[in-house]
Amino acid sequence: MTAGPSGPGVHLVTGERGAGKTTFCRVLVETARSARPGTLAAGILSQKVLVGGEEAAIEAVDVASGQRRRLAVLRRGTDAADGPSTIRWQFDAAILAWGDAVLRSATPCELLVVDELGPLEFQRDEGWRSGLAAVDSGAYRAAFVVVRPELLDRALRRWPQALVIRIESADRAAAAARRSALELG
Repeated sequence: MTAGPSGPGVHLVTGERGAGKTTFCRVLVETARSARPGTLAAGILSQKVLVGGEEAAIEAVDVASGQRRRLAVLRRGTDAADGPSTIRWQFDAAILAWGDAVLRSATPCELLVVDELGPLEFQRDEGWRSGLAAVDSGAYRAAFVVVRPELLDRALRRWPQALVIRIESADRAAAAARRSALELG
């Protein structure tokens, strides 16, 4: 992999819920490692856990080691959240801390993946703050950061040189990831 002429490249991967952003990131890592054995990929993937075909939880996956931890579960009703939460998800504070530590040690690397930086990080200074710092560091050849469409402007203010990759459908996410991995060299 080689960086662009202006240095490390930041790519913001965006799309609606269920569009295939995590699939894009997973296939990107797999393709980069396959095309160039020994590629040092690091970061976090946020994989959906389905129960009966419905989203029930999110697992955080350490890209470098493959370790998985239960990050969040769907919130039930209007009960007050105990710990970090969004409208949909109740996060496990210990696993957020684990993921933050993974991201703190992710750089330097060739391929950095942060799936995802959302309201906790951009709006509340919680969650994976080390993911923001890892991207800011530039200690990688390419970084792919998942950001929801409603936070894209905020991410572009932080990383104005970033390229935006819009994922429109899960069916096309894997093909787009393979192309992106091969373009990285």
